[in-house]
Amino acid sequence: SQSGQRMDHGKPPAAGLSSPHDLLYDHAVRAFYNSDYEETVRAMEGALRSHSQLRSTKVRCRLRCQDQHPFDGTFSDLRFFDVVLRRSACLDKCMEDKVGAQSLHKVSEDVVQDFTRRIPYNFLQLAYQKLKQPEKAAAAAHTYFQANPEHVEMGQNLEQYKDLEGVREQHFVDREVRPHQRSFMDAVRLYDKEDYEGAISLFEEALVEYFKADVACRALCQGPQKFEDHDHLSYRYSLLEVVSDHFTQVLHCEHECVRDLATRPGRLSPMENYLPLHYDYLQFAYFKGLLEEALQSALTYLLFHDGEEFMTENVDFYREVLGQDGEPREVSPYSTLTVIIHKEVARTSSSCCADCKCFGMIRVGGPLVFEGVQLVQNSGDLNGTQRVLLDHIISEQDCAELRSLAQTVTMAGDGYKGRTSPHTPNEKFEGATVLKTLQYGYEGRVPMKSARLFYNVSERARRIIESYFMLNSTLHFSYTHLVCRTAITGQQDHRNDLSHPIHADNCLLDPDAHECWKEPPAYTYRDYSALLYLNGDFDGGEFIFTEIDAKTVTASVKPKCGRMVGFSSGGENPHGVKAVTSGQRCAVALWFTLDPLFRELERLQADEVIQALDTQSVLSQSFSINPRDEL
Repeated sequence: SQSGQRMDHGKPPAAGLSSPHDLLYDHAVRAFYNSDYEETVRAMEGALRSHSQLRSTKVRCRLRCQDQHPFDGTFSDLRFFDVVLRRSACLDKCMEDKVGAQSLHKVSEDVVQDFTRRIPYNFLQLAYQKLKQPEKAAAAAHTYFQANPEHVEMGQNLEQYKDLEGVREQHFVDREVRPHQRSFMDAVRLYDKEDYEGAISLFEEALVEYFKADVACRALCQGPQKFEDHDHLSYRYSLLEVVSDHFTQVLHCEHECVRDLATRPGRLSPMENYLPLHYDYLQFAYFKGLLEEALQSALTYLLFHDGEEFMTENVDFYREVLGQDGEPREVSPYSTLTVIIHKEVARTSSSCCADCKCFGMIRVGGPLVFEGVQLVQNSGDLNGTQRVLLDHIISEQDCAELRSLAQTVTMAGDGYKGRTSPHTPNEKFEGATVLKTLQYGYEGRVPMKSARLFYNVSERARRIIESYFMLNSTLHFSYTHLVCRTAITGQQDHRNDLSHPIHADNCLLDPDAHECWKEPPAYTYRDYSALLYLNGDFDGGEFIFTEIDAKTVTASVKPKCGRMVGFSSGGENPHGVKAVTSGQRCAVALWFTLDPLFRELERLQADEVIQALDTQSVLSQSFSINPRDEL
């Protein structure tokens, strides 16, 4: 997906450090579109190597020149400029010695963004696929998908690779994984398995790699900077002002290193409390046998979160058992600055900020509003928080009428951007909104009574969810969808996929990081979700809750007429749907928000249609009110 016209650079560039990675990349893309897949692989792998080596060379040269020309204690204007100029000359010579003419080569912003988004791996996986090298294709696809988890087609490709002969789990590697994040994730997995000795080794390794990455990131900040909010053509400031602006940008860049090192590929938000979390895990892992190290880790954690109650209690416990005090670790070559920056990032990135909705003391168990509605399972029964399972929301007759309505009003791909099979190629999805159904009713294509039933049933569900979860403010519709998914005949043998993959409704689930990122393209404004089932005469299709690892199932719900599952929409409730292997599964899917700014527009229009119809009925058409105007 390259923008702009590509230039013909003549003969193929050599795939080495001497060749700029953007020229190799350009050549690889042109080779791909000419169906020369061997040349695509040669040039693209060369581009990736050149890009990586150039970055490493910049880091080494900048660190060497900083060491050779430090700012010493006898600071003056002349001494300052002398150091700056000597560093610059040193860097130019170092880069020219290492990479030659490439040191002067400028790479376009488009190419920079493509490498950041890992676009080369998309081309690579397709090329390796054409060359019948599925193991390498799987690695390239996995690498790309880590930074582009919303890419549906790549997700489907990965599922297909898993079924290919010769492809093993170890082939699905992230070729761009950052060592400090890999060690941290592996350590967390061992910690969760209670392998504390193995976890300690990996957490310590992760810290070493983190500080290496931190030094490299800060070194890269020493280069040319973009002047935010300045037009370079009209930039007319004195030398001192220009220098001041430059170093202000450098400091901002170094500050952002903390955020960058804690951010997973493809995510906008950093892992919360990332660096301090290492010491939190370590203090407990060391507690199993090495109390002095546990105390040291706990004291280090408190550098970042001074006075935090649970860790302060742990420190007091360690001191009492050991009969002595301890000292925190040196967290980096610039400990105080690192701690200050982490505190600032934690403050601005906290998931429980002033503009966010935090549950705090969770209250559930309010009245069920309507007679006959039955509480089947609460949060405890469903092994989670903010969950409920209810029966008898509507009658068998209502279910039959809504299913009959669905056969007429739903359209393939409605609600899924026109994609008939958005989550799995083995099922067909059809849907309809409330407003569309009312329009069909007004036009006489479906009974208006059935259209109004859909409207009324969704309002009934909203009132029950609002009451049961004891919300202090009005719960608004965010999206309402009558949806049926149908098993496609002839495609059900040996299925190992899900009807709807594990996800959360208002954040991007990241099982490896044990995080759910509340950022676009997730519907971050959704607060509660509900699914009202209309039938159970199909095979499969169970609704499941999982742990945040997206693997461990914590509860399973078998749909049936009148049954509704409700839950909060965040990362505390990952969920999905098992494969529907036979028949058709229909439900009313509802998402709600506490923020009136994000009310469903179609629902507001549907409210006006219903009001117009009711007024028309009461006044026996005394006034000229045409609900079609609202449609």
